[in-house]
Amino acid sequence: MFNRNFHVKPKVVLKKIQSIKAFYTDFRLYDLASITINKLTPKKGYQFHANIAYGLKARQRLDLYISNRTQEKPLIVFVHGGAWSHGDKSAYKFVGEAFSRYGYDVAVLNYHLAPQHKFPTYVDDLAVALNFLEQQQNKLGISTHNIALMGHSAGAFNITSLLYNPKRFQSEVKKNIKAIVGVAGPYHFDYKGDPLASDAFDQDIPYQQVMPYYFIEKNEIRHFLFTAAHDQIVEESNSLDLKAQLEALGNHCQMTVIPKTGHVSIMGSVSSLFSRFYQTRSEIVKALDQTFKNN
Repeated sequence: MFNRNFHVKPKVVLKKIQSIKAFYTDFRLYDLASITINKLTPKKGYQFHANIAYGLKARQRLDLYISNRTQEKPLIVFVHGGAWSHGDKSAYKFVGEAFSRYGYDVAVLNYHLAPQHKFPTYVDDLAVALNFLEQQQNKLGISTHNIALMGHSAGAFNITSLLYNPKRFQSEVKKNIKAIVGVAGPYHFDYKGDPLASDAFDQDIPYQQVMPYYFIEKNEIRHFLFTAAHDQIVEESNSLDLKAQLEALGNHCQMTVIPKTGHVSIMGSVSSLFSRFYQTRSEIVKALDQTFKNN
């Protein structure tokens, strides 16, 4: 799935169908696993605020994890994956805990889902959320002076597309985005006819008019792309292509392949329950600490 070019060929149809089945089976198992992970996730070290409305629509809600560390802290805004049609912030308590213990405040967003909502609705939700966090930061007890956008799978597309799309995100808070952390993200692929992504995009609009790969601009943001060594859903070419395009304009980009992980487990491995067995969380924290050490 999420290939640079998707063409319907008899020999690959079966493989695509098998990938779809694996994807949804994986996510159903992941949903069940996340319930267990979240129940076992430590409740100390942070303050939890659930279902904060960042907009007027039902899906425009976020959960906030405020680190108990007293100094001014960078803010991670996390966007979940699920092929733009699946997923909920409640499944990612382990993400909030995993990074709040390192002194980061974490906002975990819900957003509008396909097929009822297509691009750019779910990207617009992220823009609304960032403006809300900026305007309400004092009331919420956070700072938006230093922001890292983090996303997994479809969420990685969303955070990248916020910055790199034809509409050009314009907001006072944009200058405070210091880092992009994309985990197993699709950034450069043809969604036309793609069994997983087609419902999330207008099929009459060519992917070259949508994919963030085509709208990169020069900036000082640090880009960290993480891919799973055994990802069978999103091709590594998505990250390789984005990295090449970013570096062609002189932008920072660092790509890291995480061993022993697949498309879903790469995100689950940041949990405090599993982080000792995988390097995902330590690599992300190292990247963020390097970004914010002088801010």
